[in-house]
Amino acid sequence: MHIWAVANQKGGVGKTTTVVSLAGLLADEGHRVLMVDLDPHGSLTSYFRFDPDSIEHSVYDLFQVQGKITQELPKKLVLETGHPNLSLLPSSTALATLERHAQAQGGMGLVISKTLAILWEDYDYVLIDSPPVLGVLMINALAACQQLIIPVQTEFLAIKGLERMVRTLTMINRARKKPVPYIIVPTLFDRRTQASNKSLRSLKDTYEDLVWHSVIPIDTKLRDASTAGIAPSALDSSARGIKAYASLISTLKDPVN
Repeated sequence: MHIWAVANQKGGVGKTTTVVSLAGLLADEGHRVLMVDLDPHGSLTSYFRFDPDSIEHSVYDLFQVQGKITQELPKKLVLETGHPNLSLLPSSTALATLERHAQAQGGMGLVISKTLAILWEDYDYVLIDSPPVLGVLMINALAACQQLIIPVQTEFLAIKGLERMVRTLTMINRARKKPVPYIIVPTLFDRRTQASNKSLRSLKDTYEDLVWHSVIPIDTKLRDASTAGIAPSALDSSARGIKAYASLISTLKDPVN
């Protein structure tokens, strides 16, 4: 099982789009893919037409059993998306209450790691959509993942937000036996604008080899796929955005290139 987390401490940078696009492409290749929605806003869950406000069972259930996760529980929570090979562990808005409980209970940082250990033989890839705030949910994502993807919108404020994410990652890596490798992915890039081009240069100057060699462009087909509730590659595999995400997958599978 390969576990990739998508995280940034700023919203609106393309985290959910990145998860859905990568997951859809991996599923198209025949891999068994599980998406995990750890954001209380539930954008990934809503994408596939499940309501995080009213959903009966969700990833929240895993945190309610105080670390005593049975072999059966995770499999009961997984939902099918209608896309072959693509499954979802949905979010619930109840996740927003976790921080209060986490302080009282303690030991909640490895819930997702324990869950994925149970599901290890069931999936080839797991992609985790993280909330844009540092807390128990993001810590779970970073503790569980083998690879971190940090989408960064090519605009000034998003780059400033990246500084917080990198500081957080430095802190988390001190507590891990093996540091989390990460890649910074420029998103929502518009080559026609000076702001996008200037921000991209700034990213590369500041973070150098940590920045992916290409970009994810602005592409209305990605938004159209969201409106339709399907993986973007199922809507139009030839779209610019999908080709860019396919290139990103090649880099993630073979990071030397």
